[in-house]
Amino acid sequence: MKSDVENLSETRIKLAVEIPFDELQDEIAAAYRKISQQAAIPGFRKGKVPRQIIDQRIGRGPILEEVVNSRVPAAYDEIIQEQGVYPLGQPDVEVTEIEDGEKIAFTAEVDIRPDFDLPDYKGLDLEVDALDVTDEDVQEQLVSLQTQFGTYNVAERPAAAGDVLLIDIAAKANGEDVDDLSQTALSYEVGKDGVVPGLDDAVIGLSDGEDNTFVFTPEFGDMEGKDIDVTVTVKAVRERELPTVDDEFAMMASEFDTAEELVADVRERLGRSRLMERGQLARNKAHDRLLELIDIPIPEGVIQGELQGHFEDGHGDPDHRAEVEENARKNLKAQFIFDKIADAEDVSVEEAELSQWLMMQAQQYGMSPDQFAQALVEAGQVPTAVAEVRRGKALALVLEEANIVDTNGEEVDLKEIDRVLNERANAMAQVQAAMAAAEAEAEAEVVEEAEEIVDEAEAAEEIVADAKAATQEVADEAAAEAEVDAIIEATDEDK
Repeated sequence: MKSDVENLSETRIKLAVEIPFDELQDEIAAAYRKISQQAAIPGFRKGKVPRQIIDQRIGRGPILEEVVNSRVPAAYDEIIQEQGVYPLGQPDVEVTEIEDGEKIAFTAEVDIRPDFDLPDYKGLDLEVDALDVTDEDVQEQLVSLQTQFGTYNVAERPAAAGDVLLIDIAAKANGEDVDDLSQTALSYEVGKDGVVPGLDDAVIGLSDGEDNTFVFTPEFGDMEGKDIDVTVTVKAVRERELPTVDDEFAMMASEFDTAEELVADVRERLGRSRLMERGQLARNKAHDRLLELIDIPIPEGVIQGELQGHFEDGHGDPDHRAEVEENARKNLKAQFIFDKIADAEDVSVEEAELSQWLMMQAQQYGMSPDQFAQALVEAGQVPTAVAEVRRGKALALVLEEANIVDTNGEEVDLKEIDRVLNERANAMAQVQAAMAAAEAEAEAEVVEEAEEIVDEAEAAEEIVADAKAATQEVADEAAAEAEVDAIIEATDEDK
């Protein structure tokens, strides 16, 4: 097999390949077998049609087509491996020549990962936020918890921020009702502004029974750019009363017996959360620093393909398109860098690491790990998942070698984050195991109940069968007695 590689650019190559027929004998034999199995030729059984008969009746065209379809993709893969390049996406293949008995020639153009030198990724200097949990932070979390157990009291005053109102909303556009925005008896907390933009300003200062009208202009959707008149009527003003954080509240709202234990737990949870946030910040900074340290040419074909797929429904404006394009370029550049670091460090992915990644991703999508894994398999995305885990490990290696300090100048040890992540992973595994055990137990109970029902049914059938047998015996005895009586009666008449 002859091959030639032409560099069309730093990110795209063209292969020109010639395959002589003496290297295609296996593919030719396989093609004849396949056509023989499919051909319906009088006088010959399927699979037993000689080659010369296939050539006479069907021709060489289908044979050569089968050979091309079989050999060209394999030849492309062989050349790619020989050249040591990393193709991106599917190649544009063109069969340029088929000389029966001589050769098959084709060309293939494909985008590739450009060749580049890695920056010094060991020993990066990174700064992250200090791990400080203030009393104000703890108080904010406690107020959120108190809110869940708060009560509402009717307030004989105008509405203010933080009140929970009972409201009716009526919306009209050009005199016609807008049903999607109209609601009755809606409970609404002033300050959330999560129903219609401008609602907070409209209700603040209103008392029970008062209303106000404002204009809302949607920025997207079926009514984009149209003015909608929204009338809100206050039906009740209620103020929230929060419970006191004491021992009684701690026992009601948590697993702790005292308020002191509850507050300490809130502070500890915030510390773990800040630790995770700081770890993510360190990852992001290491990621962005590497992107800043190196300039890599980006394959335009890959970028344009992503843009075409993202905007195939025609949505979006030029600014949005520019944002998507910039993110696509950054993501592809990051893939190049971390794939090459993974190659340099000989990074591999263990089954346990892939399983852990699956569990975390499944949780984000609201799926079980088994469901998420099955979805990946069906979509053919398992290699993509492995690549993502591998890149994550490459970034972790960069972080291990980085010099990380917080804003207080103290060194940061990210191994503490690993401990928290392992604890979380173990907890998730225990939850999954408990769920599986519960499902198995429930299934066993169902099977046991079904077996009991079957046993009861079989016992009932035996009772019915015994009753039928007894009934038949009675019937047989009655018939016999009747026959005897008939004989006696007949004998008496003869006398």
